[in-house]
Amino acid sequence: NVGAISVWGLNFRDAKTLIQKRLAQYYRKFQVDITFGRLRTIKVYVVGDVTRPGGYSLSSLSTVTNALYAAGGPQKTGSMRHIKLIRNDKIIGVVDLYDYLLQGSNRNDLALQSGDTVFIPPIGPVIGVAGYVKRPAIYELKGTVTLDDGLRMAGGVSPMAYLQRVQIERIEEHKRK
Repeated sequence: NVGAISVWGLNFRDAKTLIQKRLAQYYRKFQVDITFGRLRTIKVYVVGDVTRPGGYSLSSLSTVTNALYAAGGPQKTGSMRHIKLIRNDKIIGVVDLYDYLLQGSNRNDLALQSGDTVFIPPIGPVIGVAGYVKRPAIYELKGTVTLDDGLRMAGGVSPMAYLQRVQIERIEEHKRK
C-alpha cells in the first residue's frame, strides 16, 4: 500500500522518521526496525585545477567534500570558493569551502550521484594577509571585501598587532602598485 519510499541522502534518524510517517498513513500500532545493508559505490569525476584529477569510486553517501578529499583537493591555482557540481550537463550547485575550512560548517556541501562531475575552476581574485594576524595566507575573494573582512578571514589580529598603522598594497590592472 505504501509503495517505494526514497531515503537517499537522509541520515538514519530522518530515514526512520520518514518511513514511520508514511506507514502511519495506512497502519496503526506498528513498530519500525531499520538496518542498513552494504552501501553501494558511485563513480564520480573530479576535474579542473585539482591535485589528482580523475574518476573515483565513492560511497553512495558521499558529498562534494568527500570527492575533493579523494582527489587531493584543489591545487594552488584552483578555486576553493566556486567548486561546481555538474550533473547531466547542468550545474546543480556551487560549493564554497571557506565555510567548512574557516568555520567548520558543511551546510553548503552537496550530495553526489553516480556520474556526477566536480569541477574546480581557476582561482579568482585574491588577497594576501600578512603580519600580526592569526592565519597569514592568501585568500580567495568572493564579491567585495573590506579590510575588516580580510582580517576576519585571517582569524583576526594577534595581541602583538599595532592597529594604528596598517599597510595596504594593491596592484591595479597588472601595471601599477
